[in-house]
Amino acid sequence: MFDIGASELLLIVIVAVVVIGPKDLPLALRTAGRWIGKVRRVSGHFRAGVETMIREAELAEMEKKWREQNEAIMREHPPESASAEAALIGQDPGTPKVDEPANPDQPKPDQAA
Repeated sequence: MFDIGASELLLIVIVAVVVIGPKDLPLALRTAGRWIGKVRRVSGHFRAGVETMIREAELAEMEKKWREQNEAIMREHPPESASAEAALIGQDPGTPKVDEPANPDQPKPDQAA
């Protein structure tokens, strides 16, 4: 991020010792560290918010694209009848209906001998 070499860092330390003084320097560094930590937390929170917004925008765009593709497919291949769609949604064709016996050879209860 900051391109500070060893000579620049040494100059900053010397100026800080002269200006702040060796007695108050630890307190000043601690305060600066707290401020830097706060700035990093705020920037991280901001970055996460922006990334979330971008992700949501991309998802909305993808959903729109998928919806358009689905509509195009449905226009190209319309369902043959409403019963075909009902068969897909309704009861599994392999299971007997409530009024049908499980075994077709077995008579219905009202047809008992």
